[in-house]
Amino acid sequence: MPDGTSTPPAFRVTDRARAQIAEIAAREGKPGAGLRLAVEAGGCSGFQYRFGIEEAAAEEDLVFGDGPGRVFVDPVSLDLLAGAELDWAEELIGAHFAIRNPQAVSACGCGTSFSVG
Repeated sequence: MPDGTSTPPAFRVTDRARAQIAEIAAREGKPGAGLRLAVEAGGCSGFQYRFGIEEAAAEEDLVFGDGPGRVFVDPVSLDLLAGAELDWAEELIGAHFAIRNPQAVSACGCGTSFSVG
């Protein structure tokens, strides 16, 4: 930016993740709902991701996307998700939302929690 400040890298949601959010919401009978993504203290590495389907964003949320496949993130969680990408992964052991977070410097063995540097 011209004044010397920088904008943190944006949070990104892949098309695969958006499609899966819309499918899950429709399957739950909430076709207009979105995915709540939050970062909470906990887990064996310090932080963990929380996912849930919600009908609408909270007042302070940032909303990524519109229509089916929206993602709701609160401002505190967004600080820990700057530069991250939400994707949908299908593997032999199962399918799940996957977050590639450049701020995560280590993760626990089970992959459900992370720490930042």
